[in-house]
Amino acid sequence: MSLVTEEIRAKATIYHGDEACQEKMQLLLKEVGLPNGLLPLQDVEECGYVEETGFVWLKQKKRTEHKFKKIGKLVSYTTEVTGYAEPSRIKQITGIKAKELMVWITLAEINVPAVNSEQVTFKSTAGVTRTFPAEAFFIEPKNAK
Repeated sequence: MSLVTEEIRAKATIYHGDEACQEKMQLLLKEVGLPNGLLPLQDVEECGYVEETGFVWLKQKKRTEHKFKKIGKLVSYTTEVTGYAEPSRIKQITGIKAKELMVWITLAEINVPAVNSEQVTFKSTAGVTRTFPAEAFFIEPKNAK
């Protein structure tokens, strides 16, 4: 069941298509102070953002996995990823799991601590917290040369 209700959709700015959604999500991540490569989704069909609450969602055609090579971590993204974006963090995340010691752990929050903006901290619903270098989650913009 989708967390994106008709009530939420009515208040949201919605985009369709992979290119538009990739661009808007990277821009949103940058605006809230998070690395632009945190959500490397593929074939995104729809994304939306409710400015008054910070609620954001992305819908992709199929579940994807991505390995962040610089830290050696495998992350799984379901067909619908949601959360609440605010300065330096996304909280109440759904749809993202990270592999930790051969077990998939559901992520609940991603943040950049104010004391060290060069680190990204991930918190799971099980209470596991891991911190990694922020540079592992940046991607070069396609138009940058």
